[in-house]
Amino acid sequence: MRKGIKTKRTSRSKVSGKQWVKRIGLVGIVSSSVLIVGIYLMLSMPIDRAQPRVDAHVSSGLGARAIARELSQQGLDVSPDLFALAARLSGSAGQLKAGRYDLPEGLSTLDLVDYLSKGQGVLSSVALVEGQTARALLAKLRAQPDLIDDLPGMDHRAIAEKLGVEGASLEGWIYPDTYKYSPGSKLSELLSRAVRLQQAELEKAWIQRDPKTPLKTPYDALKMASIVEKETGLASDRGKVASVFVNRLRVGMLLQTDPTVIYGVGESFDGNLTRKHLQTDTPYNSYTRAGLPPTPISNPGKAALYATVQPDKTPYFYFVAKGDGGSYFSKNLNEHNNAVRKYQLRR
Repeated sequence: MRKGIKTKRTSRSKVSGKQWVKRIGLVGIVSSSVLIVGIYLMLSMPIDRAQPRVDAHVSSGLGARAIARELSQQGLDVSPDLFALAARLSGSAGQLKAGRYDLPEGLSTLDLVDYLSKGQGVLSSVALVEGQTARALLAKLRAQPDLIDDLPGMDHRAIAEKLGVEGASLEGWIYPDTYKYSPGSKLSELLSRAVRLQQAELEKAWIQRDPKTPLKTPYDALKMASIVEKETGLASDRGKVASVFVNRLRVGMLLQTDPTVIYGVGESFDGNLTRKHLQTDTPYNSYTRAGLPPTPISNPGKAALYATVQPDKTPYFYFVAKGDGGSYFSKNLNEHNNAVRKYQLRR
């Protein structure tokens, strides 16, 4: 009987050992599950903040923990460890984007990672207006506080050489538009985008040119368009303005356009165009030199490009400003002189 009892106890002991293994395994699974659920809940909880909405800036080149610390300094109480964990778990650790972010109330750590990985930031914008010079547009871009000037000390000629544009000048190659960019973007990146857009627009316009145009190359069209842009007061006059210069170029007349003279005078021009200016020869003086200037004199928009390659069919060779933004167009010098007396001299 003792052997039976001993045998029975041994059997019960073996069963208890298996149960303990199962129980330990179950406890481990439950503990892991609780831990995972706990971490998920922590990552899903709204982040404490100093105010309902946080306008935050994320610098470029930072890792997840450094981003969290930067955001904490801006009023978002995000844990660097939890943020880094969320970035790793979501597979977004290497995809967090710099920029300016308007972070809404109720954002969790997981939401924040998603926000930054998708680059859902607030974009800055800058408007580059038609007819301005490259010098003026560069000054405007360099005045943007959140655009990094990675071309310090370089003027538009040096930048043109760096970007490889035709004409050894950036003049004419900046496409006028409103550009959106992430804060912290580089000046060279925005300029490259503007140049590519202008090159593409010029190429499309050139393909659609009047087959009888006296313009020889796309760059000639860009030069002419820059003049048309500066000389046009009313959009409805643009095609006629282009026709005057195309007609003059076709018959070999001097272009005689004041904006080219002013461009040749340069930064010393004080706003008062004098007879001396008109008589002083420079490469841009269209009163003393035939043909087109050596480079564009402004950055023309799309409308000026297409007016240049597809001008109105007119008999006009002259025009004069009427004082209301529009121009009076004339076929010959006598008619033009009469228009000058009427609209300019008021006789």
